Amino acid sequence: MTTYKAPVADTLFILNDVLGYERYSNLPGFADASPDLLDAILGEAAKLAENVIHPLNQVGDHEGCVRHADGSVTTPTGFKDGYDQYREGGWMSLAIPEEFGGQGLPYTVHTAVAEYMSSANMALMMYPGLTQGAIAAILEHGSDEQKQTFVPKMAEGVWTGTMNLTEPHCGTDLGLLRTKAVPTGDGAYKISGQKIFISAGEHDMSENIIHLVLARIEGAPEGVKGISLFIVSKFKLDADGNLGERNAVSCGSLEEKMGIHGNSTCVMNYDEAEGYLIGAENGGLKAMFVMMNEARLGVGLQGLSLGEVAYQNAVAYAKERLQGRSISGAKSPDKKADPIIVHPDIRRNLMNMRAFNEAGRALILWTALKSDVAHRSDVEADKQEADDLLGLMTPIIKGVLTDKGFEHAVMAQQVFGGHGYIEEHGMSQFVRDARIAMIYEGANGIQALDLVGRKLALNGGRAVQTFFKEVGEFCEANRADENMAPFTKGLKKGLNDLQAATMWLMQNAMQKPDNAGAASTDYLHLFGLVALGYMWGRMVKTAQEKIADGSGSSIHEAKLVTGRYFMERIMPETAAHLARISAGADSMMALPEDAF
Repeated sequence: MTTYKAPVADTLFILNDVLGYERYSNLPGFADASPDLLDAILGEAAKLAENVIHPLNQVGDHEGCVRHADGSVTTPTGFKDGYDQYREGGWMSLAIPEEFGGQGLPYTVHTAVAEYMSSANMALMMYPGLTQGAIAAILEHGSDEQKQTFVPKMAEGVWTGTMNLTEPHCGTDLGLLRTKAVPTGDGAYKISGQKIFISAGEHDMSENIIHLVLARIEGAPEGVKGISLFIVSKFKLDADGNLGERNAVSCGSLEEKMGIHGNSTCVMNYDEAEGYLIGAENGGLKAMFVMMNEARLGVGLQGLSLGEVAYQNAVAYAKERLQGRSISGAKSPDKKADPIIVHPDIRRNLMNMRAFNEAGRALILWTALKSDVAHRSDVEADKQEADDLLGLMTPIIKGVLTDKGFEHAVMAQQVFGGHGYIEEHGMSQFVRDARIAMIYEGANGIQALDLVGRKLALNGGRAVQTFFKEVGEFCEANRADENMAPFTKGLKKGLNDLQAATMWLMQNAMQKPDNAGAASTDYLHLFGLVALGYMWGRMVKTAQEKIADGSGSSIHEAKLVTGRYFMERIMPETAAHLARISAGADSMMALPEDAF
């Protein structure tokens, strides 16, 4: 049986001390979540995650979901009860506007809570996670009537939501989709087609499921310019918004998959189902991107979450498992062997995971604050800068943290040795569950291409220049501080590598686009290392101040050690990424296809 302990103290350190959470009290919602209330919220979320949600994790993996002859789907034992406790506790509605039944609290608070829940049980938390993404799309693009009809029930959690993009022949290239929408003349459309890989497409945990479906209206232009977005309710609604007869949408089958067995991943069939246009005709991709961008940040959080729970279990095992003696001399002479945590290679695995997790948590919370500023501030310059950085960091968080989340789940499994490979200890589930996060909501190669192909040049490179300036100014402001030198020197070197890589792309990608494609994944991870290194710089600076003024603790001492490890053993990887980027695409693309 695996265990999980929510990292509340670390979250509070990042929010209160590093990021200055109280400085945002002028923004709507922040005054309602004071530091004291924030502490209480995170404490209660931790209890639910640890005591209710996590014990269901292995149950979901072993049982999976079951589709019945009538097309209905039953979730694993305990999932509905766990979801009900989550829903009844108001956790679904933390950041939803009050006018639609939500609590109006900052997205940052929702993000902190979401990490705990996803670490506890990724498959179960995908049901509310998708619902929150669907709510965001409806609030951004829906009519007033649609908002009033759907959002309150979804915020309450009695209705859930999905996103329906992928078709058997159509994944990333949505311009190929065939699902069609035929107007009925009374404002509705008949939606027909098949969607695959639809997470939470059918289940027994809510009264109704609200599907957001991409389809092409008859006569619409080819390609992505002819895609529209529709709301298709599992049950039709009467004039008062009450549930009526079953709509012509059904689960044709459940996907047999590697992980997240507790989530119902469905093939969905639409047979002239009643649907209603959301947003502008042929504007479906723009509307869906609201949900996809929110989902991409959520998936990045899943990567961190799986890496954290895997790390915690690896630490516990490493402290208990006795094997061999330390090469520097016995550490437990009263026992027949030392615990494996004394061995440097075990420490390498544990420190890699820890250093990434703590910086990843800071990066996600920093980005969540940018989202709050972008959506809640009334200062236009602040909104623009925050929105720029939010857009820039979305593919980085999704790609880097999910790649590393899987890598760290494997590292944690390695700490267990053979016991990590068998099912008893639960480590293989973390590996299997983490794998999907690298694929869905846009495979990580697509995230890298989005960063290099779109985000760098957007608005004349305004976002990336803002980031470079912020990190550069941090290094310069702390250059004379000898205590910060071990951290700022490594960060400045990483920033120089990132700027050199950016310049190389500017000079070599336009005339030869394959150079951009060949460089993209390395550039994504190079950028991610600098962003994580910047978070370490800020955390270490704060920890040193705490120690200097006498308010420090063992938590702050540990930050100095872990931050130094990151700078000494992980940050130098920026040079390797730069070397690969600068090599160009020639050797990658030289072999003819028939030579493979």
